[in-house]
Amino acid sequence: MRLVLKILKFEFNNVFRSKWIIFFFAFFFMTSYALFSFENNTQKALLSLFNLTVYLVPLISLIFGTMYFYNSKEYIEMILCQPIKRSSLFIGLFLGTTLPLAISYTAGILLPYFMFSTTANAFNLLLLLLVLGNLMTFISIGSAFLISIKLADKVKGLSLAIFFWLIAAILFDGLLLLLVYLLEDYPVEKFILGLILINPIDLSRTIFMINFDISALMGYTGALFKKFFGSEAGTIISFASLLLWIFTPVWLGLRSFNKKDF
Repeated sequence: MRLVLKILKFEFNNVFRSKWIIFFFAFFFMTSYALFSFENNTQKALLSLFNLTVYLVPLISLIFGTMYFYNSKEYIEMILCQPIKRSSLFIGLFLGTTLPLAISYTAGILLPYFMFSTTANAFNLLLLLLVLGNLMTFISIGSAFLISIKLADKVKGLSLAIFFWLIAAILFDGLLLLLVYLLEDYPVEKFILGLILINPIDLSRTIFMINFDISALMGYTGALFKKFFGSEAGTIISFASLLLWIFTPVWLGLRSFNKKDF
């Protein structure tokens, strides 16, 4: 554990000085500043922020995590020459890469919120936004590390990371709409619920949107989503699915890291 903390501290300090982190913080700070200062309705500002979060956080985290791991290969090889556990090195690298992104994202939104928000009625939505954004950061970095370990070629790894984001953020919704259209005569609502649970980006979007009662405009399907995701059991299952999306890539990445010949 002490070794993990040492690696985490070194990686944290190294990543925190990165231009990516500065850009990440500056982008969300300026965007939040503009939305909270010009928009009187805090809930609308948070909704706009989430629309940016759900697309940009996974994309930037995937690209950053993939590039950082590839660029750290010489450092990893040097550390592995020492008598240390590979699992400690991997966990330290993962947390040292993820935490700076999570902190910069959180600070970039929290600071403008406290500067301009005069009411506490949207604080629960703010917390939900931050939790979902940070969960997507952990999921994306874990997936990026897994891809980087499996593929030795940097170009192929980066291409696969972007393709993974493209499927989860863009193409998946189109496939769902096509499926609903083709099977409109059949009761596919529960099947759609199951498909949403396996896509972390779509699942995060659905959890957040349910809190705006937008589901009331979606008819029977929206009512079903509201009933499931708005219930205690649905909330537990939803967040358990997101945590599983963190655990699975990290566990697979750790197994591959332990076996990989650097």
